[in-house]
Amino acid sequence: MKKDEKNQSVNENSKDQQLEQFRSGHDGEALTTNQGVRVTDDEHSLKAGVRGPTLMEDFHFREKMTHFDHERIPERVVHARGYAAHGYFQVYEPMAEYTKANFLQDPGKKTPVFVRFSTVAGSRGSGDSVRDVRGFSTKFYTEEGNYDLVGNNIPVFFIQDAIKFPDLVHSFKPEPHNEMPQASTAHDTFWDFVVNNTESAHTVIWAMSDRAIPRSYRMMEGFGVHTFRLVNEQGKARFVKFHWKPVLGVHSLVWDEAQKLAGKDPDFHRKDLYEAIEKGDYPEFELGVQLIEEEDEFKFDFDVLDPTKIWPEELVPVKIIGKMTLNQNVTNVFAETEQVAFHPGHVVPGIDFTNDPLLQGRLFSYTDTQLTRLGGPNFHEIPINRPVCPFHNNQRDGMHRMTIDRGQVSYHKNSLQNNDPHPAPSNDGGFEHYQEKVEGRKVRQRSDSFNDHYSQAILFWNSMSDVEKQHIIEAYSFELGKVKSKDIRMKVVKMLTNIDLYLAEQVADSLGMKAPTDNKPMEVTLSSPALSQMNTVKLPNTRKVALLADNGFNGAEVSGLMEMLKKSGITAEVISQKLGMLKGDDGKEIEVDHTFLTSSSVLYDALYIAGGQHSVDSLKQKKEAVYFVDEAFSHFKAVGAGKEGSDLLAAAGISTEGASGVVIFENSKEVTGESQKFIDAVVAHRHWNRMV
Repeated sequence: MKKDEKNQSVNENSKDQQLEQFRSGHDGEALTTNQGVRVTDDEHSLKAGVRGPTLMEDFHFREKMTHFDHERIPERVVHARGYAAHGYFQVYEPMAEYTKANFLQDPGKKTPVFVRFSTVAGSRGSGDSVRDVRGFSTKFYTEEGNYDLVGNNIPVFFIQDAIKFPDLVHSFKPEPHNEMPQASTAHDTFWDFVVNNTESAHTVIWAMSDRAIPRSYRMMEGFGVHTFRLVNEQGKARFVKFHWKPVLGVHSLVWDEAQKLAGKDPDFHRKDLYEAIEKGDYPEFELGVQLIEEEDEFKFDFDVLDPTKIWPEELVPVKIIGKMTLNQNVTNVFAETEQVAFHPGHVVPGIDFTNDPLLQGRLFSYTDTQLTRLGGPNFHEIPINRPVCPFHNNQRDGMHRMTIDRGQVSYHKNSLQNNDPHPAPSNDGGFEHYQEKVEGRKVRQRSDSFNDHYSQAILFWNSMSDVEKQHIIEAYSFELGKVKSKDIRMKVVKMLTNIDLYLAEQVADSLGMKAPTDNKPMEVTLSSPALSQMNTVKLPNTRKVALLADNGFNGAEVSGLMEMLKKSGITAEVISQKLGMLKGDDGKEIEVDHTFLTSSSVLYDALYIAGGQHSVDSLKQKKEAVYFVDEAFSHFKAVGAGKEGSDLLAAAGISTEGASGVVIFENSKEVTGESQKFIDAVVAHRHWNRMV
């Protein structure tokens, strides 16, 4: 590495500037072949006479058709359905005490990042809102090379050893005899795997919780899942788990809403991310670390290397060390989102691995899968994957090689080229593996400390509010209700008796069976309030309100409300019977954003019914408007209305007296003076008291 290359600085624009040289626009350009030959006609193939056969010498036709035939690459086996964005990361304070990683030292430095969110089970064409674990992977383009934090929105995993990963994926993918169901674990093979591999119990209860149906990628936590090491300049190491905390808090859909969204807008999450960035509502996530001293490795009642276990935040606090901001959408989804290659083995000096057996297997698997997906060993040369720092080695040739290497030497050691490229010592930025002492016999077995499969599933259950527990019961009931084998259903119910007897009884009752009474869960009284979404941050920013109106709406009321919502960071969209302009009772007009035909309450966080008797009377005659209101209310969302708007609520069978999260304004002056009541109701996200 040349001296000037090593000192090359990286800033938030470094990756974008690098990508710019690969971007291409075609405005005003003549059509050519890939070889640069100008083309005179792109409508007709070359024929022997106007009704004769097509000629093989038509090189433009052959090139165009051949490229089209090969435009698709194999989709990811898992995490196929994804969406991504660019941004930057800043550390809050120097982390030299814990790690020598360069990008974690200077609070003034903005390190470019690329983040891909995804579902796990479904194909590329599946819906965004299905019940599933979500991927949350971040590529940091640092001065010392690329660092990939490859994680999920659930902090634990289904299995403890990577050798079982193919079995897990085979179980939740569509069943091979009929290729059904798509993007769903509600079928026999998955639950057969679960009851025969009880190490999955903890992750499964997370997957049955609201965490598996997030409101948006912007309101979703991320976790590195595995235990890694941070190593400082002095060689001292600490165990670490990584967390991404969304600034907007952690929020979810309700199950009925998630199912409807999969049909009404399968792109709901990707659209939400794309539109937020386009509007300048940049998603933000704070990076946190949990740290355990190496001498405390065996201090806890769980194994710190077990990927099916969390480190409860009450025992090991999360230290917030920086923030990531996503501020730029991709230019081309295929070139960036589809071709990006993440790998947990892509680390920089100061970040190292542990003996977590699931992590160890992933260090092999990710490189292996990229070789197939991206056409060979040079996937690192694809623009989105290229580090922004220089890279030099003796790796040569292979499919799609883009680098033109100079010189006759391609080996180490050598004298013909002064042994360049030469190894760099650790004091010159070279990666030095942590010197962990390893000893033991070659065995195919697991540590006894991995044998506890239920205590943290109980901890998770204990940590849930009554509402969240009810959702978990309903999720198990739905999934098992799709399972055809009664034997598997009973085995799952029996498995649940190891977590909580009430949970098992309720699920069993929904399946028309009795829960076994000959088992008793282990005694776990601890809970972790950090696990409940009831305790999350609640902000108005980027929330969306559907405003129902028709001609004759109360103009003063609507303009006042729209102004107050905008000041709070809430977006309001007007929904009516047809597109065009609506005229208020004051003569002012507003434009309709969507109709009842093209929209749905599930696309919004809350609902407001504009006052004005003529407007409300018109909406009452529209069954779609009545259903829109009823559905929003049944999904526990905030509902606001002008004085006359309560008539539409009544038409939907909704009583406004004492209804949680329902705000009625008696006159237009109240809207500007007391609109905070409605805003507070929107911020609450859901009004679960309606379940009573």
